[in-house]
Amino acid sequence: MHRFMKPLFAAMAAFTLSAGAHAQVDRPVRILVGFAPGGSADIAARLLGERMAAELKQPVVVENKPGAGGRIAAEALKGAPADGSTLMLAPIVVPVLAPLVFSKLAYSPATDFTPVAPVANYQFGLSVSAANPSKNVKELVAWWKVNPKEANFGSPAPGSLPHFFGVMIASGTGLDLVHVPFNGGGPLMNALVGNQVSSGIDTLVDQVEMQRGGKIRILATAGTSRSALLPEVPTFTESGFKGIEGSGWFALYAPAKTTPATVQQLNAAVNKALATPELRERFAKLGLEPTGGSAADLVALMKRDSERWAPVVKASGFKGD
Repeated sequence: MHRFMKPLFAAMAAFTLSAGAHAQVDRPVRILVGFAPGGSADIAARLLGERMAAELKQPVVVENKPGAGGRIAAEALKGAPADGSTLMLAPIVVPVLAPLVFSKLAYSPATDFTPVAPVANYQFGLSVSAANPSKNVKELVAWWKVNPKEANFGSPAPGSLPHFFGVMIASGTGLDLVHVPFNGGGPLMNALVGNQVSSGIDTLVDQVEMQRGGKIRILATAGTSRSALLPEVPTFTESGFKGIEGSGWFALYAPAKTTPATVQQLNAAVNKALATPELRERFAKLGLEPTGGSAADLVALMKRDSERWAPVVKASGFKGD
């Protein structure tokens, strides 16, 4: 078990023992987002915040603190008051991947964050250019074996979840795939269409328009079930590659020492927001699958994915510092 998990379980036990206090969210709330305005994290936070405001009867605003893969926002959350007025919407990279790739972090998910709720999952896809003859993953694996110099995959960034998903694909197919990192999804897709890489891995929402335009072909998706965004595309399991699986996700966090009652109030607001048809429809257009659940569910999710990705990150040899 990764080092930050035991303290999280202890924290959840403390929540259970002291859940009887009165809720305390009685002031405006800001949601920190560690990425630039206009991206999926920012839009998801704004959609969620709008509906949480109605439940909390308090204004909810989004504050962008982009940079360092979300770690700047995480550091800001660490220093915020534990009164429910400051939250953070973060992807899996902040609480799970960063502790796996950085030997030194300015925050600890175990001691500086209080889990509030899972928010949404998002899927990845493995794609090839329209010129590639492969129509499914098995055909691509066979093509790679015949063309070993082309056995590579591009990702939008080194140390990203698409990078590590590519490492998982290499392990699951028994191939030595070369990782080619790019500076973002746009450059990756341009390189894929230009045959500078033989395959690409990124979020579905960053690939779907290229697929619909006939420029790329998404061969498989990374989730446990097909994505509503591209229901015609099979999962890796359906493609005959069981065990190649792992979705990204967004979750909501509060600072450490936030009271259980406050967490319960925030959690209830999140789950009511995620139940609204309008939000679910908007999330679907972003390639997001609303989840919701309890703070304990988020702790379990973090534990499960830490155990899933730790050996993959180790096999990659990647270090963030």
